[in-house]
Amino acid sequence: MNAPMHDDELLIDEDLVRSLLERDLPDHAERPLRPLDSTGSTNRLFRLGDEHLVRLPRQPGGSAAIAQEARWTPELAANLAVGIPEVLAVGEPGFGYPERWSVVRWLEGEKPGPGAGDVTATDLAGVVTGIRRTEVPREVLTDAKMRWYRGRPISEFDADFRSCVRECRELAELDLDLDAVEAVWGEVMALPAATETEPRWLHGDLLAENLLARDGRLTAVLDFGALSVGDPTVDLVCAWELLDADGREELRSLLDLDEATWLRSRGWALFISVMTFPYYWKTMPVRCADRLVMARAALS
Repeated sequence: MNAPMHDDELLIDEDLVRSLLERDLPDHAERPLRPLDSTGSTNRLFRLGDEHLVRLPRQPGGSAAIAQEARWTPELAANLAVGIPEVLAVGEPGFGYPERWSVVRWLEGEKPGPGAGDVTATDLAGVVTGIRRTEVPREVLTDAKMRWYRGRPISEFDADFRSCVRECRELAELDLDLDAVEAVWGEVMALPAATETEPRWLHGDLLAENLLARDGRLTAVLDFGALSVGDPTVDLVCAWELLDADGREELRSLLDLDEATWLRSRGWALFISVMTFPYYWKTMPVRCADRLVMARAALS
């Protein structure tokens, strides 16, 4: 299996996946199965034949995100011009593995390069607005479990941010001006409280590793395990990771964002970056490199 990323990492290998498929989805069990090198930090990923992908949570408690994706992604698909994973089946725990898991349809494309112009501001604006305009049912508005932490006001994370920066200062190899990071964060914390708005859907992890592109256009948005409702400003981090200065200005214009919202989005870009570096510095160097691009853009 891949090297563990978490202290509570679950044991997942091809034998387990094959056993789960044979029990729950016997029609799929004989198809070729192989682990993907690009597997994420939340789920282990296995290519199943040519058309499917098996996703298994890496940590205890991951069943909730699997069930959430299966329930709500069809609602979002109607408002997005790009592909999102179609959940074809949800399997049950077994063979010592304690979580539910899913099989989704394979989507073609490549991860866009951070800051490389592999996607357009227009495409990103379409995703952000499509997610936001999807109706939030009453059952979700009253479900505390659907208010994931990145939908909360950024002002609530001051102590967490400063703790992460202290940890980042222990990383001698990290080439980032942490004093400048703290200065921008101070500007974010000085903002007046955001005007209360009706909670909206937010992806919560709208970053390069959760997108697919082809020929300079966005083709798909992946991994809706962090889907929740609240303040969707966090989804604007895509601007700081994926676009150059001109592209960011275009996105801001397309979304008609005021100065305070734009500054909060810079704050989110810095917070997500500094929380990534200490935890994933050794296990996910590509992710850390991507976040370094995002953090430097947020300082520019």
